[in-house]
This record gives sequence, C-alpha cells and structure tokens, in this order.
Amino acid sequence: MSKDHETKARHIKATWAKRCNQYIFVSNKDDPTLPAINVNVTDGRDHLWQKTKNSMMYIYQHHLNDFDYFMKADDDTFVIVENLRYMVKSYDPDEPFYMGRRFKPYVTQGYMSGGAGYLISRRGLKDFIEKGLNKTNVCPSGEGGAEDVNIGKCLETVGVKVKVSLDDDKRERFHPLPPVTMILESHMKSVPWMYSYSYHPLKFGPDCCSDDSTTFHYIAPHDMYVLEFLIYHLRPYGIIRDYKEMTQILSQQSLKRKMLHKTPPKLLKN
Repeated sequence: MSKDHETKARHIKATWAKRCNQYIFVSNKDDPTLPAINVNVTDGRDHLWQKTKNSMMYIYQHHLNDFDYFMKADDDTFVIVENLRYMVKSYDPDEPFYMGRRFKPYVTQGYMSGGAGYLISRRGLKDFIEKGLNKTNVCPSGEGGAEDVNIGKCLETVGVKVKVSLDDDKRERFHPLPPVTMILESHMKSVPWMYSYSYHPLKFGPDCCSDDSTTFHYIAPHDMYVLEFLIYHLRPYGIIRDYKEMTQILSQQSLKRKMLHKTPPKLLKN
C-alpha cells in the first residue's frame, strides 16, 4: 500500500530485493523511486485477490519472456534469493509448476502460503493468465477472498502442478512465520492453525528449517537488516559453506600432500 512505501518497501529494496534480477512493488500508487506500479486496486485485504490478479497480468504483459521464474512475496517477507535459484537450478521453467510452503485444506493438491511467498515458473504464469484468469468457471471471481487459496484453486484447475520444496532431509524451505516461531515449539503453540494447515508434519529445533531456506514471514522492517547481517555477513571462523572456497582449499591441501610425498632431492657431498 502507498502508506507503506517508506515504512516497509524501502527496507526490502535496501536488503533482499537487490539480489533479484529485477523487482517491482505492486501498489495503489506509482513510485519510480522504488519502483512501485499502480495496479488500480483499492487498498486492503478485501481487495488482495484482485490486486494479485492485476499484478500477474502486468507481469505477463511486460516480463513473461524476460525471466524463468517469478516470485510473489509480501512486504513483510524476507527472501534468500540465492537459495531460490539453487532450489530450481535443475528444473525446467517451461514446465507449469509452482512452489512454496504447502498448506493442505481447500485445494486437492494443496496451495502455497501467501505470506511465505511462492515461486511460479514462466509456463505456470502463462497458463494461469491464458487458461484461467477472467474465466469464472476456472478462477474465483470478485476482488476479495484469500489470495493464496484462490490462486491455488485456479492453478490446480489449469494444470499447474505443485512441486515439492522440501530439501533432501525433508526440511521446509518456505516459512510463513518468523524464525523464532519456526524453531521453538513453545512459540508455535500460539499459532495452532499451523498444525492442521501444514501439508508436511511440523518439525522444531534445527530440523524446523532447511539450511537452504528461502523465506521467512512477519519480518519487521528493522529485522530485515538483522537477517541481512546474520545471513550475508556473520561468518563463524573455520566453517566453510561456499562451494568454490571449499574446492580451492581441498585443491591446495591435495597439492601440499603431493609435495610432501615427493622423493626428497639428493644432497651433493663435498
């Protein structure tokens, strides 16, 4: 919303959004400094479904062939963009699918939490617009209703499949709540609906969340900078996670071992 351009949107611009190939904010007011585009929808949750439809139409009309994937996130969601790329690196963007935190009610194949954000392939977006949008027998009409449920119903009807976003250890990558709530069961008990909504069983402690997690929701503007620091700047000494850095170190160690095992040169005697 336009009232949140300064209080929320600019903090996303200063943190995670800059790691996308391109980003736009969707609003009820144009703002080239962000940039934000006016999609001509009244502010408020009662109009969020229409805002989502208009946003998707804008992307379809202006950017469909520019990118492989499109990520929808709220203005209080923090996204680790590098992990999104890693997650889809072996997938085909011309396959109709979408990914996110899978919830199980209302839609047969499940639907993706709007707060945790969802990623849709180029073909998935194309099918949503061309096969579903503005067809009342396919997509829910009107401006209101739960945006994430509505788009889930529509995508299922047009054949856009859910692709599982769990990592190899069956841990979740998309998180509809802040880190502290996802990690501590005592905090999750204050959000009882999560137990019945989550498609996969909830886990807590280190198993709550993938090492390759992609999103956290309900992040206050000041906490955007906290996550930015913890994720991208804090590095415990001796722990190496970067693949290139690790291969360089292993290569150097291998070279040292070879040098140590070489036959020592013979010394000349006088």
